[in-house]
Amino acid sequence: MRVSRPRIARTIDTPRLRLRASEAAMAHVVADYFARNRAHFAPWDPPLPSGHGEPAFHAGQLAEQRELFASGLGWIFWLLPRDTPRRVIGKITLSNILRGPFHSCHLGYGLDEQAQGRGLMHEALAAVIAAAFAPKANLHRIQAAVRPENARSIALVQRLGFHDEGLARAYLFNGGRWRDHRIFTRLNDAFVLPADW
Repeated sequence: MRVSRPRIARTIDTPRLRLRASEAAMAHVVADYFARNRAHFAPWDPPLPSGHGEPAFHAGQLAEQRELFASGLGWIFWLLPRDTPRRVIGKITLSNILRGPFHSCHLGYGLDEQAQGRGLMHEALAAVIAAAFAPKANLHRIQAAVRPENARSIALVQRLGFHDEGLARAYLFNGGRWRDHRIFTRLNDAFVLPADW
């Protein structure tokens, strides 16, 4: 089966944010983002590799992410405020992008502790989902896994139109142990059947 190559813009602008795809030159601002939020993210993080706090580590990761983006296998966007464009305040990941009969991906996201409570992640996710469901990218399904105790994140995905599909037991290892997660999905009602189907 011939698979069409998906396309999505490397930069997405919203009223308050610029969402940028990964570039190796962003290593210092990305390292700063993670350093500022180490304690904030710790309860939700998987085990972090050695060197995670160093810009050199992030330069390598960002280069790999750029290749994934170009291949259509993973789209990562960094959130930068329009008024302070050299400061990363968040990250959105569409990973494990599969085509064929699936046309789906997994959604991940994180936001700077100091940027919470202003609707910024809702604004950013709405824009990324719209781009992922647009005809050029044409995903059919986006799945988000959220820990049951994360009421704020559950409210966020529900406001974005995701539906609760149930509990996945011991789904991901984060915060130091295997954790149950609720699975939320959103479907693309405007999905375009590929011409070769």
